Amino acid sequence: MKRPLDLRHVASLTLRDLIELAHLPNFDRIHDQINRVRGCTRPVQLVGTTQTLDTTTNAVLRSYSTADEPTGRLLTACGNRRSSRCPACSRLYAADTYHLIKAGLSGGKTVPDTVRTHPRVFVTLTAPSFGPVHNRRTTNAGKNLPCRCGTHHGADDPALGTPLSPATYDYAGAVLWNAHAGALWARFTTYLRRKLAAHLGMTQKALNASLRVSFAKVAEYQRRGLVHFHAVIRLDGPDGSNQAPPAWATTDALTHAIKTAAGRAVLKVVSKSVGERELRWGDQLDIREIAALGDGELTDQKVAAYVAKYATKSAEDSGTVDRSLRCAHCAGRGYQTGPDGFRDLCESCEGTGQSEPITDLPVHSHVRQMIRTAWDLGHLPEFAELKLWKWAHMLGFRGHFSSKSRRYSTTLGALRDARRAWRTEQARVADDRPESGEETTLVLSHWQYLASGYSPGEELIAAQVRHDLTQAQRLKTEGAPWL
Repeated sequence: MKRPLDLRHVASLTLRDLIELAHLPNFDRIHDQINRVRGCTRPVQLVGTTQTLDTTTNAVLRSYSTADEPTGRLLTACGNRRSSRCPACSRLYAADTYHLIKAGLSGGKTVPDTVRTHPRVFVTLTAPSFGPVHNRRTTNAGKNLPCRCGTHHGADDPALGTPLSPATYDYAGAVLWNAHAGALWARFTTYLRRKLAAHLGMTQKALNASLRVSFAKVAEYQRRGLVHFHAVIRLDGPDGSNQAPPAWATTDALTHAIKTAAGRAVLKVVSKSVGERELRWGDQLDIREIAALGDGELTDQKVAAYVAKYATKSAEDSGTVDRSLRCAHCAGRGYQTGPDGFRDLCESCEGTGQSEPITDLPVHSHVRQMIRTAWDLGHLPEFAELKLWKWAHMLGFRGHFSSKSRRYSTTLGALRDARRAWRTEQARVADDRPESGEETTLVLSHWQYLASGYSPGEELIAAQVRHDLTQAQRLKTEGAPWL
């Protein structure tokens, strides 16, 4: 008879848990689950069953239950796109974004390769100035020039992007610009179509009948805490990417329309607290043509890789935190409504509404002031619909980090469906199951959320999986000759 495992002499909880996992009947299955989620930082634990039935005979074709797993639950990836929260899932998101953008430039994924002959440009729209900041200027030869403050800042100097005069910096304007950046982009796309029609000497209705403007964009935070947008803008025929635009729809016409629309797009914000403001794009507007044959400075691959890189980033690149600051118990209100209808001070946050005090955040004073400004503005009645207190950790920005027009290319959902179908087919081949053919099946599933994360021993295995994947990616990037 096998004696029970005695781990009382093992001091480390992680090592104790790892030894217990290793002595389970099917340890390889535990390792396989962690491998399948690619060492996801915080996987979702599920319990439940699923059955696939033949609807004609009601026979069970295959079944699965987490009760048969060594740990009694199934791990699924969290799917978080942020590299700061889950490097494993963000890499997959970046890969999907890369293929989505590249399909709209080179073809593939239901997009014909003739799309590369359509007029297309890579555009960068920046935020305006809300006060002078420390910067690092260089000459064409790469020589570092002094900042306005007289200092030659290094590339990693934390002062870069911070105001020269914090007392006069327009923090309210900066936060409100971030909060309206998505709406300003929408207005820009509206004016883009209007200005393109005007430049070509036709009505907007005639333009819409002759061509379509398609785009895909991604948001990036600058060091000063303001977002700017990188976008691929393309001209298609009226049916989308599978149809060429008219010959008179040229790159020059598109470039002219973008410049005019960027200067025309303006949003007005009126408030008793901050006065009347006009929100518009900054003076720095970069428009570059994407090479059609892949032999120019800006190729399809470079653009797709650049967009995919920033699709997994967030506000933390500007020095802020990557988590909401709302108190989970009172949802940021600072009070809880009792059964008698009276408001009681939230005991968890002591009435501040913050999950952690803004004054205690490990961030630069400039970022802290932007967070505090967003929090304060969010509680003003005129800005209630912006919910700035909810997005204070994002410095006010509440839009999508990546988006595209409907017919730019494929969708992330379609890419995930294709990956799911491929994995299903791989599992069928591995289990030596016959192809389903024309038979009709019914899938009955019952799943429940159990928890998130790993046990201490599983976390050690996941860390090794993440390390192996990172090393493999590094060697692949470097093109190691010995592989």
